[in-house]
This record gives sequence, structure tokens and C-alpha cells, in this order.
Amino acid sequence: MRPPPGKPSQIQLIGIDVDGTLLDSHGRLPAENLAAITEAAAQGIRIAIVTGRSFFFALPAVKPLPDPLTLVVHNGAIARTRGGDTLMRRLMPRELALDVLVATTPWRDAAVVIFDRPLAGQMVYDRMDWEHPNRSRFRDRNREIIEQVTSLEDAITEDPIQVAYNGSVSAMREVMEALTAHPASDGLSVALTEYEHRDFSLVDVSAAGTTKGTGLAAVASLLGIDRTAVMAVGDNYNDREMLEWAGIGVVMANAAPDLHDAGFERTTSNDEAGLAAAIRRFAL
Repeated sequence: MRPPPGKPSQIQLIGIDVDGTLLDSHGRLPAENLAAITEAAAQGIRIAIVTGRSFFFALPAVKPLPDPLTLVVHNGAIARTRGGDTLMRRLMPRELALDVLVATTPWRDAAVVIFDRPLAGQMVYDRMDWEHPNRSRFRDRNREIIEQVTSLEDAITEDPIQVAYNGSVSAMREVMEALTAHPASDGLSVALTEYEHRDFSLVDVSAAGTTKGTGLAAVASLLGIDRTAVMAVGDNYNDREMLEWAGIGVVMANAAPDLHDAGFERTTSNDEAGLAAAIRRFAL
């Protein structure tokens, strides 16, 4: 959706993905992005970080950003203020989580279960190899929340946020296929994130209706903001729903190929501060 010539649409809320959008390819926050977000916030535009990361993992990445700030984490399952107040939460019935684990037994060494807990035991696993190069950095930065258990099935003593998988692109596409064919697929929301240049992919399985789009919509509703006044910026498959829902959806130049063919607005790459360019073009 393109605003009319002249002054941009009156954007009141910007939903921003983290990896590949807010941050550059080295995981750093470009000064231009920070400046544009700060200017938008000073004009009264609300900022929502919408990410597949956990709340704990997202906080360091957004530390320099101005308040007020809302974090929509776990691909739309939970929305919280920076201070930790819960605005919205959608958990996965534990019986459904158990069904998912059974359906994906061949990929158990790629599976974790994630709970909404203070710190310890947020993420549990039984067979995952954390020495894999694409996992070790995450483990090193999130040791406080990761716990090994004897059995994932036995560890599901409460409703989790999601069952999640990570591994090679081909393996995660197989997980996607298995879940799509599962009898309980109508009760699931499955988000795919791919980094083909690293041959690394993530699959997050949540309760039906849990997407970045529904998470951003919930925040907009709480703020009394119509979707036509919302802008969303992202780069991967798990961003599609929020890009489609927002009045203005913008994809990064480094976005997954399919997103470039979906009719969204475009900006430059995350290594060229494309987020800042998008904010200045459509919101300021």
C-alpha cells in the first residue's frame, strides 16, 4: 500500500523485525536506524519490536531504543512492555505440543520447547547438539534460560509458548512438510525463518492464530490505532503476516526472495540502514 504523493500517511505505529531489519548482518544497530526511530518516537509514533526472539533475548538488541517501547516476541505469541508487563499472551495447549513432538520424532535432535517462565527453564531440550556452529553463539548468549531435560514429553508440565526447531534449510523444510500433513495442523501456526547463506533455518510451532501479524494487531488494538496507520518492516517468511496486515508493509533488500514478489514496498538492505530509509520515506 503506497501513501499518496506529497506528505506520507499519518503513521502512528511502526512494527519492526529485529534480525535482518533493525540490525545489520553483523548483529549491530546502525546509527541511522537508531536516529530515525528516535525521531519517530519524538513525534509520537509508537514503536513495536516484532521478533521471533524471546523477550530475554530481544532486550539487549533493543536497549538503545527510546521509550515507550513494546516487544512482540516469539513470533507474536507474547507482547510485553520493556519493563516486562504482559499486554497479550497466547500459549499452546500442552496436549497439542505433545502431538507435535510425536509427529516430528525424526528431528528430535533439532527440537526445543519454550515456556513463559522468569528465566531458568524457559527453553528445554533433551538431545540437541549445541556445539553446532549455528547454535553455539545463541547458547552462549542465552545460557540462563536453557536447560537440558531427560525427555521433552515429560518436561511439558504446563502449556508452553511453542515447540521450536532449528537446523539446516533442507531439514527444516522437512519439518514443515511433516507438520503440514499432521491431522492437527489446523490447530497450529507454523513460522519459518530461513538464512540460506548460512544454511540455517528455524521453525516455530505455536497455537493457531499466532503470527507476527496477529501480535502486531493486538498491540494496535490496545493503543486504539487502526491498521491503516500502521507500518511494518521485515525481511523473512515469518514477517509476511504482519507485512500483509499493516497499512504499509515494507521489505528489506536482503529479504527472502518470495517476499520481493508479494507486492510490498521496498527499501535498501540492513547493511545500508534500509529501516531508517523506510521510516523516513513513509512515516516522517
